[in-house]
Amino acid sequence: MRQCLLIVDMINRFDFPGGEALLRAARPATMRIAALRRRFRAARMPVVYVNDNFLDWKGGFADLVADCAREGMPGAELVRQLAPADEDRFVLKPRHSGFLDSPLEMLLRQMRVRRVVVSGIAADACILVTAHDAHMREFEVHVPRDCVAAPTTLRRDRALALMRDAFGIDVHASRSVHFEAASARGKRKA
Repeated sequence: MRQCLLIVDMINRFDFPGGEALLRAARPATMRIAALRRRFRAARMPVVYVNDNFLDWKGGFADLVADCAREGMPGAELVRQLAPADEDRFVLKPRHSGFLDSPLEMLLRQMRVRRVVVSGIAADACILVTAHDAHMREFEVHVPRDCVAAPTTLRRDRALALMRDAFGIDVHASRSVHFEAASARGKRKA
């Protein structure tokens, strides 16, 4: 099955009210997202950055990455750890959901993605609504509990429980993400 890793809002300034708490919570998730991203790349599965543009309609994604990674920005260390590669794709979103008023669904359909693995911040806001909207669009959805963060553990855990209980979204840890072997994919096509 073709799956895609979505990295939501990790290219971030963290310079807003509550940003410091979210940044603290995001640090351990960042390492796990980076490890999962390496696994996706090794399996030749797509990685898509789905990011808030902070209502800057003049700049592009590269400008956002450069701004958030510059010295002195609160989240610069995380942004540098998760900096996109040339083969990665991106979608800038104007609101919480990665699907609302963005080309994300079209991109996923063009790539023939059937399952999205949603990672990033904040579990109780952008991750929650992006996962819900993916579910509503009939994608299989996995939100690895160790690859998301919220300002508090309680808020993260409540959001994950809601995704699991209300929508049947898989919230197992990232180690449960598996890829088909290339030979298995070839046999199915034959």
